[in-house]
Amino acid sequence: MFEPQIPGLRARATGRCSRTGARSAVRDAVLLSFATPAEPVAGRLRCRSTKNFATGFSRKDRIGMSEHYDFLVVGGGIVGASAAFHLASHGRVCVLEQESAAGYHSTGRSAALFTENYGTALIRRLTVMSREFLQSAPAGFVDHELLTPRGMLYIGGREHAAELAKVLRDGRSVVPNICSLTEREVLALCPILRPEVAAGGVFEPDAADLDVDALLQGYLRGVRKSQGVVLTNANVERIERTGSLWNILAAGKRYAAPAIINAAGAWCDVVAERAGIARIDLVPKRRTAITLDPPVGAEIHRWPMVHHVDDSFYLKPEAGRILACPVDATPTVPGDAQPDEYDVAVIADRIDRATTLKVDRIFRKWAGLRSFVSDGDPVIGEEPSAPGFFWAAALGGYGVMTSPAVGCVVAALVLSGSLPAGAGFDARALSPERLRR
Repeated sequence: MFEPQIPGLRARATGRCSRTGARSAVRDAVLLSFATPAEPVAGRLRCRSTKNFATGFSRKDRIGMSEHYDFLVVGGGIVGASAAFHLASHGRVCVLEQESAAGYHSTGRSAALFTENYGTALIRRLTVMSREFLQSAPAGFVDHELLTPRGMLYIGGREHAAELAKVLRDGRSVVPNICSLTEREVLALCPILRPEVAAGGVFEPDAADLDVDALLQGYLRGVRKSQGVVLTNANVERIERTGSLWNILAAGKRYAAPAIINAAGAWCDVVAERAGIARIDLVPKRRTAITLDPPVGAEIHRWPMVHHVDDSFYLKPEAGRILACPVDATPTVPGDAQPDEYDVAVIADRIDRATTLKVDRIFRKWAGLRSFVSDGDPVIGEEPSAPGFFWAAALGGYGVMTSPAVGCVVAALVLSGSLPAGAGFDARALSPERLRR
């Protein structure tokens, strides 16, 4: 499993940290809390000032009873759950989820595929880092395999030869056994495709279906086993920093910790503003999916996921049916995403044109949100203007398959300010500071 290799962890025993300034003070506050019993402490918050913050608590709020933790994680989706899991062995964690169940939004609406040849170069690196955990989860994490062989097939017509060549070239840097396929080989893998959209292909054989719910529940079980707490229906109402602690009012109750991890998905900017922190200009984008009945008698469980190289559609077997998506990315606002009937009609038409399927009935339709910042890379790290406030945002629809590495990176940055050993990239590439320039 991923364990952050963090030099500063020795400070846990000595009460010292080698870092200086405000960042050091936050680390010291977290490390100092390790020396106390790992139980919630009800009592008054010790504040350096009784001054009201513009977005914070009143004096009456501040002197109320609070539950104390080492880490507060806002958001119970896959990224928040992984961050909490990786932090849980270093201190007491509280996860605050606004919905009635963890993983209700993007996590529960994922296409559930693990592929190392998808996304930006940084996303690909995080995905490659995650494979070991997903293939060899810690003892007791799950009772079955998280990954099931599927394969990923990129296709295109004769006019898409250059795009397919680029997919192959880029893929070889992370997936050595990726290969090109002829039209005949493509149609053998997915016989419902029409020849005009399958003149050639690129195949990633090690792409796999991912049991998203088992992964999410494994993270949450791990948090609870380490005496952490996962709270649902806990919408964050107000946040302020007083002294060395961050204080959150959620669903009428108060929680305090030296560090907050903002893993609220499409709501990350909302959470930041409630803490008086500038937005990162996160843009949630809606993506639509439908499921269809397969051809009678077809052994679809053997088919790979199929993605047209021009991003017009993808499809894959899903629980005995065929999942199809128009690869839409419509800017919207945080919320319970619902499919737009136009997008549903678009994907039905594209499947009609690209395959021999007749879309007479749509079994199910839904939508989810994929959130991005301007450069398309994740935002993971400490907010420069607010010591102890950490972002785990903008995973852009890649959060499920990168979650083991993302959780490990978050834990390492919170505990030491450094990336885990062997990360292979610079922390500045993830830092919110890059967006503040």
